[in-house]
Amino acid sequence: MNLVAVGVNHTTADVELRERLAFSAQQAEAALASLRDMPGVREAALLSTCNRTELYCLTEDDPGPDFTAWLAGSRHLPVERLAAVLYQYRGEQALEHMMRVAGGLDSLVLGEPQILGQMREAYARAHEAGLLNGELSRLFQEVFSVAKRIRTETGIGANPVSVAYAAVSFARHIFADLKKSRALLIGAGEMVELVARHLHEQQVQEITIANRTQQRADALATSVGGRGISLEELPVALERADILISCTAAPLPIMGKGMVERALKKRRHRPMFMVDIAVPRDIEPEVGELDDVYLYTVDHLQEAIQENVRARQEAAREASDLIRDAIVRHRRQRREQDAVSVLRDYREQRTALAESELQKALQQLHNGGDPEEVLRRFQHSLVNKWLHAPSVTLRKMAAEGRAEALLVARELLLDDDQ
Repeated sequence: MNLVAVGVNHTTADVELRERLAFSAQQAEAALASLRDMPGVREAALLSTCNRTELYCLTEDDPGPDFTAWLAGSRHLPVERLAAVLYQYRGEQALEHMMRVAGGLDSLVLGEPQILGQMREAYARAHEAGLLNGELSRLFQEVFSVAKRIRTETGIGANPVSVAYAAVSFARHIFADLKKSRALLIGAGEMVELVARHLHEQQVQEITIANRTQQRADALATSVGGRGISLEELPVALERADILISCTAAPLPIMGKGMVERALKKRRHRPMFMVDIAVPRDIEPEVGELDDVYLYTVDHLQEAIQENVRARQEAAREASDLIRDAIVRHRRQRREQDAVSVLRDYREQRTALAESELQKALQQLHNGGDPEEVLRRFQHSLVNKWLHAPSVTLRKMAAEGRAEALLVARELLLDDDQ
């Protein structure tokens, strides 16, 4: 059986092509059904995210089916366009690639944790489709085991390397328990959406999203169990906010020192944590001079992110060592598995010889033969038949001068390494 990993990711294909190659959950089910009927494919799984689409297959032959043509046909793309960006790995390289993907080492954001969950979903979907019959399933378990070790034994995910996650991480340093905090987000773009998701994952008590167009604020707030408001409602909403994160495209600041001072009085000077991600800034710099305000800008976050990137790169080197060790173990296990099949065949052969001689001995006893004589003939005949094939082979190797093979035979047959 041959393991193959085929796909595209953010380093080989632009976003337009990745969008064309993306599979929804329903499309993935249909694709798996198509793979199941593909000649030469024994087992298969399909991973599809915003940054990658990959197939993991066990094939009967090498090189096996034309997955480039299959993928191009399934997404209605010219084969030539796809062939220029598609990568293919085989055998141990394919397994190593799967481990790097699951461990977050091949991600756009180094060490991001979501990919492991997405691989588990791909595994579950393939299992439900009846496309994991044993060996590929075991390989997936090896991949998941290594990814778990990377998460627990290295610092690959300990430090935030995205602006959105860094903003939430800063908030966790100010407030010991985010579950008791209220968050106010200004804007409804991609950055605020990411911040909202991170805060929702931290189970923040309340999320309010303010935007110039309240309809967009409502839509985003609904997705995270929050509420949307217009910018005109900011002064009142600010009074309840422990955490404020802003990222709009406004040309001038939308929040001044006076507005914040009035909110602090209403809050009885309970501290407020603010992050201004916008460029140009949404919050006047003078707000940071207030005693009860912790104001950070995108520059503060970038400094922390750069340091965290360096830390993750070191962790990535440690993770690569774990993967190399796992590949070595896998290689050893595969070699041991090869020995198992030889041993099984050898046992079956020896057992058949012994059964044949045993039946002869039993028949002799049934015919009144002397038990001691029957047993001696049984022993003599069985040993001769067991040794016949090895004797012929050993004499042949000796005649050919194969000294090394004779040493191996001695170690194997006599439990002797001399």
